[in-house]
Amino acid sequence: MPAVVPFETAPQLLRRLAEHYAGTGKAALGHKDKATKAWTDLTWDDLDAQVRAFAGFLHARGVGKGDRVAILSENRPEWAVADMAAQQLGAVTVALYTTTPASQVAYVLRDSGATVLVVSTGLQLRKADRAFDDCPDLRSIVSMAAPRKARPDVPVVTWDDALSEGERQSLDLDALSDEVGPDDLSALIYTSGTTGDPKGVRMTHRNLMSNVHAALDRYDIHESDVHLSFLPLSHAFERTAGYTTILAAGGQIVYAESIDAVSKNLPEVRPTVMVSVPRLFERVYSTIQRSVAEGSVVKRGLFAWAVEVGSKVAQRTKAGKTIWPPLRAQHALAHRLVFSTLHEKLGGRVRFAISGGAALPEEIGTFFEAAGIRLIEGYGLSETAPVLAANPFDAPIYGTVGWVMPGVTVAIRALDSGRILAEVEGDDYPTDVTTGPGEILAKGPNVMAGYWERPEESAAAFDADGWFRTGDVGRFEGGYLRITDRLKHMIVTGGGKNVYPGPIESTLSTSPLVSQLMVVGEGRPYLTALVAPDLDGLRQEAGALGLGASTEAELLAAPELRAAVEQTLADYNRAAPSHEKVRDFRFVAEPFTVENDLLTPTMKLKRRAIEAHYADLVESMYERDR
Repeated sequence: MPAVVPFETAPQLLRRLAEHYAGTGKAALGHKDKATKAWTDLTWDDLDAQVRAFAGFLHARGVGKGDRVAILSENRPEWAVADMAAQQLGAVTVALYTTTPASQVAYVLRDSGATVLVVSTGLQLRKADRAFDDCPDLRSIVSMAAPRKARPDVPVVTWDDALSEGERQSLDLDALSDEVGPDDLSALIYTSGTTGDPKGVRMTHRNLMSNVHAALDRYDIHESDVHLSFLPLSHAFERTAGYTTILAAGGQIVYAESIDAVSKNLPEVRPTVMVSVPRLFERVYSTIQRSVAEGSVVKRGLFAWAVEVGSKVAQRTKAGKTIWPPLRAQHALAHRLVFSTLHEKLGGRVRFAISGGAALPEEIGTFFEAAGIRLIEGYGLSETAPVLAANPFDAPIYGTVGWVMPGVTVAIRALDSGRILAEVEGDDYPTDVTTGPGEILAKGPNVMAGYWERPEESAAAFDADGWFRTGDVGRFEGGYLRITDRLKHMIVTGGGKNVYPGPIESTLSTSPLVSQLMVVGEGRPYLTALVAPDLDGLRQEAGALGLGASTEAELLAAPELRAAVEQTLADYNRAAPSHEKVRDFRFVAEPFTVENDLLTPTMKLKRRAIEAHYADLVESMYERDR
């Protein structure tokens, strides 16, 4: 880490980094130039100059301490410049997902009272056009794209013109940034809105910076690290882990061309640290599984041997045991013959990857560890800046989310009695704390200041003793926190059994035949599932079975392929308690997406919407019980 700590606010962090790297030519950001198709670096000197220019523009447009500046953009250097410029003025950043429809954009802008909106593409500018009349506080729109299609009555400024205007301002930015304190608001992070309108989570500088300090205390991230950023920066996970923490360590952030281009960009950028959601690792794993299944007996045997060798090495390494020469030689051979291809697809330099946003299937973590890529699973919420717990680098236990983060306290409260079963402080690493299941509670400097303009909901988020109520169910196992599911997702079957669908869905989704899956069963005699199939997986299975099915309709109608998915359920059901067995399923015609309003922008299932959308399919699975 560079010698720029301590820092308590985002302005302090930026200024100290800029001063530390001034004149060194050290790259802060990177992106692919659309004109030249070449990867281009932005040095700390360049970044500092652009931030000062854009801050000058914002200040000239009346933005001051506490005002809200909204950003509707993909991950790119301009996003960071706009955010940092607002932070220097003591303004509050409001980031929106690019998948957000115009009506929702208008809602967030109105709710936050944003006075300036920064947009990226022509598509996002058109959303701003439609939202403008409904947003009385909105005074200026800055477009990174040429505003040719903007309405003439909408005050649009191009990005380059905004920088030019800002450069001409006479502004003592350092003096203004000195007025920003740890307890001032830094960002409003809007929740996914799975059951209603999104709420703005009030994040102070103390909330965010304390989580950054905790991450740097726990993990070895340094100035030679490179991170390929592709998760939306409007998500609290990427904002803290993939943005502020990487910069605070002096590392470089390189922006992927798009989500779809990540697989192409990985070997080009060759990141050393990855921040991702489990879905990326699940897709990689499914692709490998399909490839192995299609291979010869020799190939399948070689793969199984390599995984066994890799697992032995990983276990001995975590236990601090010696890797003897024969095993070391086998491991080198396994890497060369089997695992090297995986490493090359990820760029060949990944030291570790951080997984968050959803549960990482234990099987996935174990495989990547055997392949020599350490996955660090963490857990948190937007309301906690976001990380509450994460696995230690040297001793991860897959299926858990690891140890409580430094500075944070997590408690487990029994669901029946309301009694606190255990409190664990992140500055300690207790190995003897084991509890039954209960609601997860949290305290710490990272816990939000409340919801924006929602005093009643803010009060309801905390109990009488000041614990933040996460709404998640979990337990401690030898000091490691294991998450069961969301309280609100709990299914009560017709037989009165409580079932948490998350772990079931996570397990079944590792099948190469399954892309997405949602368990159904509220008030029903047994559990069933709606399955969005992996069409590539079904095609490969069809080929292996000698079927002529090729169109999507033919694949979904083939009895042999349905039987293959039924076998996946049967394999799971064999070890599942009776009330957690999944007895039937139906294929759905389209995947759950943000665009069809069946996923939130943070890729969480909108369970009520999915069950309502596929009500006829759900009913068909219970017809025989009428």
